[in-house]
Amino acid sequence: MFSALRFAFRRLAKTPGFTFTALSTLAICLAANLTIFAVVDAIVVRSLPFPHADRLVAIGNSYPAAGVDRAGSSIPNYFDRRGALKSVSSLSLYQDYSITIGAAGSPQRANVERVTPEFFQTLGVKLAKGSMFTSDQLSYGSDGVAILTDGFWRSYFNADPNVIGRTFLNDGFPATVIGVLPPNFHFLSSPAQFFRPASHDPKERLPGNRHSNNYQMIARLAPGATVASLQAEVDTFNAQQFASDPYGQVTRDAGFHTTVHPLHAEHIRAVKPILLLLQCGVLFLLLIGCVNLVNLLLIRASGRAKEYSVRQALGARSRHIAIEVLAETVLLAFGGSLYGLLLGVFGIDFLHTLGTDQLPLGAQIQLDGRVCLAALAIAFAVAIALAAPVVTYVLKMRMATGLQSEGRGGSAGRGAQRVRHIFIVAQIAMAFVLLSGAGLLTTSLRKVLATPPGFNTQNLLTGMVALPWKNYHDGASRLAFVERLIPAVQSIPGISSVAYTSGLPFSTLNNDSAVAVLDHKPTPGEPLRAHYCSAVSSDYWKTMGISLLQGRLLNDADNHANTRVCVVDEAFAERYWPRGEALGRKIMYGPVADMGGASTIVGVVSSIKQIELTEDKAHGAVYFTFPTLEPNAFYLVVRSVIPAADAATAIRKTLLNLDPELPIDDWKAMEMRIDDSLVARRSPTILAGIFAAAALLLAALGTYGVLSYAVAQRQGEIGVRIALGAQPSQIRRQFLLLGVRLLGVGAAIGIAGAWAASFAMRAMLFESIGAHIETIVATLLVMTGVALSACFFPARRATRVDPALSVRA
Repeated sequence: MFSALRFAFRRLAKTPGFTFTALSTLAICLAANLTIFAVVDAIVVRSLPFPHADRLVAIGNSYPAAGVDRAGSSIPNYFDRRGALKSVSSLSLYQDYSITIGAAGSPQRANVERVTPEFFQTLGVKLAKGSMFTSDQLSYGSDGVAILTDGFWRSYFNADPNVIGRTFLNDGFPATVIGVLPPNFHFLSSPAQFFRPASHDPKERLPGNRHSNNYQMIARLAPGATVASLQAEVDTFNAQQFASDPYGQVTRDAGFHTTVHPLHAEHIRAVKPILLLLQCGVLFLLLIGCVNLVNLLLIRASGRAKEYSVRQALGARSRHIAIEVLAETVLLAFGGSLYGLLLGVFGIDFLHTLGTDQLPLGAQIQLDGRVCLAALAIAFAVAIALAAPVVTYVLKMRMATGLQSEGRGGSAGRGAQRVRHIFIVAQIAMAFVLLSGAGLLTTSLRKVLATPPGFNTQNLLTGMVALPWKNYHDGASRLAFVERLIPAVQSIPGISSVAYTSGLPFSTLNNDSAVAVLDHKPTPGEPLRAHYCSAVSSDYWKTMGISLLQGRLLNDADNHANTRVCVVDEAFAERYWPRGEALGRKIMYGPVADMGGASTIVGVVSSIKQIELTEDKAHGAVYFTFPTLEPNAFYLVVRSVIPAADAATAIRKTLLNLDPELPIDDWKAMEMRIDDSLVARRSPTILAGIFAAAALLLAALGTYGVLSYAVAQRQGEIGVRIALGAQPSQIRRQFLLLGVRLLGVGAAIGIAGAWAASFAMRAMLFESIGAHIETIVATLLVMTGVALSACFFPARRATRVDPALSVRA
């Protein structure tokens, strides 16, 4: 075999044009597959980095009739279920949070996870040093402890080996380090730098808070338990609790139930379909590349037909020739895989520029040993796939035909021609499906981008301010601060308008809460609905560019009035008062109808997109005064005519002048927030377009190569026909018609495939149902143009055959 490989290497070196084309084709196709496989492997295939990760589940509450399919869990849920569910061996809560660390004058925000004591036990993680949290630390006053990630320990404490017992400021209070996590610890996609206890007031454990749902719950299945058995147990447990639930009937009407899903599957639920679609797309691209190479190798084998026949006549065995062919394809496949791995490194870097690290588990995408092993496996499979048809062709070749073919200038056998034509048809069909799919994704993305968010995003800047409890422990102190902050920021040169909101669209700070409508008579069984609720300043709508439709907006005096007022959006008003009777009605933040704490609607504004541009139906929004919600974290919304960086610097300086312990973080232009929300659509669309372009190029090259070879093989016949009076237009038409027939059959199959693919992709498309006729027609036009261009040049060359040379030959 070694001698066969050496012989194959010399043959490939003698034909650098063929070798370069084959290696480049394989490298591009393999690099595309390896790049997407690295993403799929990191996000979909690879298990979570915890012991027996398949035993980890996510438990959440659901209220489908209220418009909330997936919610979190609550502190009462934790205490009710802990120890009561026999199907779990451990159960824990966690909550994403951010906190101010550092001393006055140099504060910074840090990402934190607030967790219950069993959190690391549930995950199966042991600390590198120190001790775990305890139940005593779930109460205020005894919760001043922290467990650090390895990265935070190294960056903030300079990897101090004696870090246990050291303290650092958290929202102005000292927190003592009691543990450090191992270097390889990552919890899902959390950017947490350290962990704190999920401390809370004892009142939060009361049954009335069962549906606050501001935590996430995870659990580890007990030995022998399954997701189904835990689901059944939780359903039974919930049914028993309805009697003691203060909101039992309300939650029944909302369709309340608890869902149990594998933790990994639940975390990647939104992106898994599109990633698998991309993997199928690049596999199609690899198939097209392999078909192209098989055609090239068959043409190469046809050109060596006489050589093979002579060798057989001199006693060479078919097995030796087959081994040589296999050795050649093995060298090509493994050479292409190494070339593809090199391109794959750049491919993964390109993915990061597209924002794939923002996908769930996207930070773990890398070209590692698993991807390299996948490259070798694909290379082996490709080598076999390339060798099989060529070896079959060589072994079935008749010695007499091979000896006569070159001397008589005859065409290749009809069987070989038919095989090559079938491959071209397959290439065109697969390229058609890829191009059509990319067109559908592009059309969908274009529609999304053309969807107005409902407000003016131009020159709109946003940044988050979180007020620590130490200095701002009540609503009055928080309100006093924001009433000083807004005028101070407004006075900055270049700032035309400024406001605050506790629920910024397209951000993580977006409160979806139940609202009790006092002046609405519900139909029997009608549940409470969840709506977007936020506290805003009087200039919020002016700053955002949101139109007033009825009544008035909030003003600064409303924050100090004896009666509470609010503004609702058009979707909220139409849901409860479709005849335009919203003004003067009373609503209550939360599920309890209490006239004493109700807010009167004084205005109706236009609806805006809150979470993503693809929201097909407005959820409804309510804007309250600051004292109604008393938020301790809010976003500044600034409309500025100066560059964003200059505005951010000036606002940070202003904020530090007001309170040296307060940072402003998550500073972004609103356009960037909207752009970030589209990463799961934009990146796959760009990649699909690149893959479709590569497939189109390969199909064009394959068609050109086969027709060029047909012209070369029939050069003698063409010359004789021209000498006997055939017109060049007849010759040209003959080869063009051959190309058109191949295109027609391939396009027909491709249209059927594209039609099926469009329905498979329907759930991933925005405002697209079934096949998009315009996309299929555009794909057909592009394929026709490219294929006819590939046919034209060989057909024109056929008309330029010199009849004298052909007759003399």
